[in-house]
Formats: sequence, C-alpha cells, structure tokens
Amino acid sequence: MNAQTQALRAYAQNARTTQTPRGTEYELIARVTHRIKAAAEAGPMQYPKLVEALSDNQRLWTALAVDVADDRNQLPQELRARIFYLAEFVQLQTSKVLTRKGRITPLLEINAAILKGLSGRRTNR
Repeated sequence: MNAQTQALRAYAQNARTTQTPRGTEYELIARVTHRIKAAAEAGPMQYPKLVEALSDNQRLWTALAVDVADDRNQLPQELRARIFYLAEFVQLQTSKVLTRKGRITPLLEINAAILKGLSGRRTNR
C-alpha cells in the first residue's frame, strides 16, 4: 500500500467520523434511493434486490417517523407533521409496489425531494 492510498483511507475515515447528522441522513437516503432505482431499472431478474432496497427504505422512513414523533425533536411542528405523513405514504406506496398495484416513481420523487432539502438546494415550487 503506497502513501497516497494510506492518506486517502485515513481522510475517508476522518470524514465519516466528523459528518453531521444531516449529512448522515443525506447519505443514507441517497444510497437507498440509488439501490431502488438501480434494481428497478435492472428488470425482473433483480426483483429480490428491489424488495431488499424497498424494505430498507421503509425502515429508514420508519426511523424518520419515530424521530419526528419524539417531543424532543427540534424541527418545527409543521415540518415534523409533513415528514410523518410522508413516512405513512411511503409505507402504503411500498406495499402497492410490492403487490404490483403501484408505481415506484413516487417513492423516488419523495426521496429526491428530501435529498434536495437536506442539501439546502431550493425547489421551484
């Protein structure tokens, strides 16, 4: 292993330990969104991967719902309510996708909107 590789590894480890909670949320949502999209685009042979990614997305949204339901959460009440509603919608829409009665696009759009919010970029709405 050369010095450059060692330096890159050390920097990467440091970057992860100093990441903010917002950055961690962004990274988790981005990863699961990418996995959902990749599995969906890969076709029927990757259905088990899609189910796994959707399940991880549901767990992520459940964790977000639990977090915003906590009275100690410091987000504005209206934003907390909207996140909780989105978590409920994600659960319902995921069930529809898994029973082939719904589309995956709304799930990807919701995650993309959350990623924009976490990154601080404004939407055109």
